[in-house]
Amino acid sequence: KQHVVRKFLGLISSHNIPVYLIDPLILGLVDKDIEQIRSSPDGPIPQCKYFCAPRDFTTFALLDKTWKHEVGLFRTAEKMGFQWLKILNKDPRLDGMDDLSGMEIPLHYIFKLASHAIHLVVFYERSGNYLWHGPLRLKQHMDRKFVPFRKLHFGRYPGAYEKPELLHVSIDELKVQIPKNPSSFLEDMSHSRFLECRYREARAFFQMYPDDASLDAVEFRRKAKSLLHLAALTLNSLGVKFWLSSGTCLGWYRQCNVIPHSKDVDLGIFIRDYKEEIIPAFQKVGLPLKHKFGKVEDSLELSFQGEDDVKLDIFFFYEEDDHIWNGGTQAKSGKKFKYLFPKFTLCWTEFVELKVHVPCETLQYVEANYGPDWKVPVKTWDWKSSPSNVQDNGVWPINEWDDVIQIY
Repeated sequence: KQHVVRKFLGLISSHNIPVYLIDPLILGLVDKDIEQIRSSPDGPIPQCKYFCAPRDFTTFALLDKTWKHEVGLFRTAEKMGFQWLKILNKDPRLDGMDDLSGMEIPLHYIFKLASHAIHLVVFYERSGNYLWHGPLRLKQHMDRKFVPFRKLHFGRYPGAYEKPELLHVSIDELKVQIPKNPSSFLEDMSHSRFLECRYREARAFFQMYPDDASLDAVEFRRKAKSLLHLAALTLNSLGVKFWLSSGTCLGWYRQCNVIPHSKDVDLGIFIRDYKEEIIPAFQKVGLPLKHKFGKVEDSLELSFQGEDDVKLDIFFFYEEDDHIWNGGTQAKSGKKFKYLFPKFTLCWTEFVELKVHVPCETLQYVEANYGPDWKVPVKTWDWKSSPSNVQDNGVWPINEWDDVIQIY
């Protein structure tokens, strides 16, 4: 195994291709010894510890824009005894631009020698300033027995990653690049699943309901986008995980854009991720608190005032055994409402040039909120009665009103 990796590294360095190691099994071992590996440039003890375990393949990453000439590479690879496979698919960045060229881009390469394979995953930089890799889908004519595809660590789904800083190290006497912080790369990997926005459905939607191109709509979208970018920056800096919720999520899912008549930006946060720094952090970036309803133990929601009349609503979600819910409060009556959702997990997507989370089970999430007719735009919406998943949830006791109904 080690000699196949050595040969592969020789092959790519002869073509000046900068690859880095992303094999989770090897990075997991490396992470335990990272201090020792960093401090001894020529590598620790000579026994073969990382590359020698019996495995079917080793995984490396390649940044798309660092390399272009593959014909020569394949020729050299064949001379060295490698068999290779190249997996292409549509470029989603063009899909978003109504591009009909159907241009395919290389997503994965596999180089095989004897019984060991090298899986080379191609990463692309996307406009939210993150790295993306595509799924590994074999075309009809491809040899499905070329390698044990089901065991590969990358490619079951597309994935989104932060750009890692790289470190040159020597492992088992092989010089390789690895992510500088292997454990945060592995953490990234465990939550990397990426959903592409549904461009084709969005185009069909706009054919039925032409997009509002009025000055007001264009202005609102601009403000909503800048508010979302500011909110993401603020929450990310606190390490608080959030996702697109309510109308903002519906806009992403239905039309790949902000719904122009929605008037606000909606985010969801699990209550377990709540931090008391949230309110001061938003105020510091110029978003004053508009209202605070509920309390951490029950039905918390926050609203911040953005530019002009655009506001940012943050809903906190509570987990029960078989569902998840968020609360609502009517200020003048103290009435409480509850919105029920089926359980969901979080995936990455790209929305208004931002890498951001959405519920992976988006359809169930949107249907819970907007019912089976979510595809039809509704201009008038009453948050207390329109949602399909709303329930009455009692009334706040009057002696708590000062605390649970705060309007600024």
